[in-house]
Amino acid sequence: MPQYYSVEQVAELLGLHVRTVRGYIRDGRLRATRIGKQYRIAAAGLEALTGAPAAPAVPERRHAEVSAIVQVDGVGRAEAARLANTVMAAIAGPREGGTPLRVETVHNEERETLKVIVLGGLADTAELLAIVHTLIEENRNV
Repeated sequence: MPQYYSVEQVAELLGLHVRTVRGYIRDGRLRATRIGKQYRIAAAGLEALTGAPAAPAVPERRHAEVSAIVQVDGVGRAEAARLANTVMAAIAGPREGGTPLRVETVHNEERETLKVIVLGGLADTAELLAIVHTLIEENRNV
């Protein structure tokens, strides 16, 4: 059974940028089959381009991301500022995952609510939500 590669896999195998591989396909230097909006390159096409046997395909990495909104009621202006600053300080610095962690805080002074909007990788988001939980619990006990 023939082995097929995605454009991303060919780029990684050859150490090229994805745009370069797509350019090779457009120029006819690399034979590919279009399936929907994506190209698939047969091992024979890759071998014809490189002149060497094709290496096994590098498995595509799965990507998972979380979006979460935490609403905290009964938060005044000073407490909202303190919580927001603490949350922003918690995300400063390097993250383990490849997905950047994006956080926004919105305080509604009239309703005394604070919303913390989080977008990011699973592990980093879980860690940040645990920090938010701890901060909220600490503020209840004060």
